[in-house]
Amino acid sequence: MGALKAVDTLRAGLPDRYLTPDDIATMFGVPLETVYQWRKKRTGPPGFRIGKHVRYDPAAVRAWVNDRMAETEAA
Repeated sequence: MGALKAVDTLRAGLPDRYLTPDDIATMFGVPLETVYQWRKKRTGPPGFRIGKHVRYDPAAVRAWVNDRMAETEAA
């Protein structure tokens, strides 16, 4: 499986597979370290561990984005 390209993500829909931290960084145009900090601070999309690997459920990422958008619109 190859890494996501920015154009293959949120606008075109999320892939039907669990996402990696690299995918999340590419999707949001942020450094990989930012994704790790979001996880550490529990401010980013919820991830889970499979052994030593972190993965993200595309549905949970979509819900996280929708929540951020709702917060922005309410502000």
